[in-house]
Amino acid sequence: MQSPQKLTQLTETHRPTLDQALDAIRTRAYWSPHPEHPKAYGESAAADGLAAFEALKNTRFDLGEQPGTDGWVGGAASEGGEVSPYGPELGISYPHADADVLLPAMRAGMGAWRDAGPQARAVVCLEILARISARTHEFAHAVMHTSGQAFMMALQAGGPHAQDRGLEAVAYAYTEQTRVPAAADWSKPQGKRDPLNLSKSFTAVPRGISLLIGCNTFPTWNGYPGLFASLATGNPVLVKPHPRAVLPLALTVKVAREVLAETGFDPNLVALAAERPGEGIAKTLATRPEIKIIDYTGSTGFGDWLEANARQAQVYTEKAGVNTVVVDSTDDYKGMLSNLAFSLSLYSGQMCTTPQNLLIPREGITTDAGAKSYDEVVGDLAKSVGGLLGDDARANALLGALVNPDVKSRLEAAAGLGEVALPSREISNPDFPGATVRTPVIVKLDGAKPDAEAAYLSECFGPVSFAVAVDSTADALHLLRRTVRDKGAMTVGAYTTSAEVERAVEEVCWEESAQLSLNLTGGVYVNQTAAFSDFHGSGGNPAANAALCDGAFVSNRFRTVEVRRQA
Repeated sequence: MQSPQKLTQLTETHRPTLDQALDAIRTRAYWSPHPEHPKAYGESAAADGLAAFEALKNTRFDLGEQPGTDGWVGGAASEGGEVSPYGPELGISYPHADADVLLPAMRAGMGAWRDAGPQARAVVCLEILARISARTHEFAHAVMHTSGQAFMMALQAGGPHAQDRGLEAVAYAYTEQTRVPAAADWSKPQGKRDPLNLSKSFTAVPRGISLLIGCNTFPTWNGYPGLFASLATGNPVLVKPHPRAVLPLALTVKVAREVLAETGFDPNLVALAAERPGEGIAKTLATRPEIKIIDYTGSTGFGDWLEANARQAQVYTEKAGVNTVVVDSTDDYKGMLSNLAFSLSLYSGQMCTTPQNLLIPREGITTDAGAKSYDEVVGDLAKSVGGLLGDDARANALLGALVNPDVKSRLEAAAGLGEVALPSREISNPDFPGATVRTPVIVKLDGAKPDAEAAYLSECFGPVSFAVAVDSTADALHLLRRTVRDKGAMTVGAYTTSAEVERAVEEVCWEESAQLSLNLTGGVYVNQTAAFSDFHGSGGNPAANAALCDGAFVSNRFRTVEVRRQA
């Protein structure tokens, strides 16, 4: 049974945070309740977090009495268990669920969760996020050793930034559910006759079980928006992690189940679906009639399959895209090169927002440092990347490790696609000798040659960038439009000192629904977005059919059901 006292306590604790989040999504100003600095979590947090992570290794991950558990999966690498991109095996086993038993059990708690209302659901979600936040260091190691992110990035992106996105989804969910009043009295005048009187109630009704299909590179950052958007709108959530990145989402499920139980709700409103090697349960689960919502981040192929085949569900996908930067001119040449170098290098280019194609006029560009030819721009960018990553310790901190062998294969193959302006080099990590660390490669391509199109018009996920020579800025804008329209893009960047060119780039992005960053030369990068202010993806081009976060991301996760009574 629900605990009114506990819910009252949570409301008193978290309602101010919810109100601040509601204000932030309205004003789009900077705000975050989750600290980025590692020391903000207490003097012992770093050691405690590492110890907690180490204690999980080579154990069975306890989720309590999750219904339908019919065995254990994971464990040793030879049995399909997680292996850190830095080398060590995690050796953690997870409960395997029989969907025929688990899914009905998840539905059993929906009524009470629906009846609790938008505010109660919101503050329970905020309590889940608060407890995750308190364990940020533990989550950072879990993210680091499943995604290959360097520790500081794993702590920030996998911790506070992911928690911000989850809170942002809760704020949008609360806004959309409370847009209609819970009750209204309706009276229609009838002239000399008595008015027609009705009393009406309006209830946000969840669609059904929501399936979260996790990704390998950003399990929490990409997972939390869908998880909390569905939970806050009354839907149970079944979490199906990527087989190589189970731990961060398993920890999340465990915390959520504990909070739900403590507040008197059914803990089975959130459950884990780990899979056996080669089982491929995502397709099976995605087409079950009980699944009414799906959140997915990953390849275009499977995203397209979900959209075509999971017809019973509302499907939200983030897929592949070809992110592009148009280089027309700049009044801060050094700043432009530095900003681009960092953007190409961060997390070994394994972000869905990392630029891939740099469109540069073959006649060169104007800069505050004088006219620069195409070859000079590419050469100077290569030097900037080389300087940024010249120190191995700093390179390791920026690059992390390659998340899987496929990324390494694409990186090695890219060198054969054109003239290499910057070769990739291998970097050793003294703390993790088993890590595969590589610097980015920059390849020069001629945009006018048809045989180059196969390279620059396909996503080459990883630390690979193409410096594409184009005939003019107008040609670059034509190619940008074609790229976004046909292949999609999560991000677009542009550098120009021309108001006319700036307006033309904006026009392309408005018409093709692509998020644009102009003339970034400081400490903000095209591949980073801030919750409560920036939209991640637009939902308007092939790279994604939803944006993180906006009203559309949450509003179709519930329906409003009206009951009319004679007054």
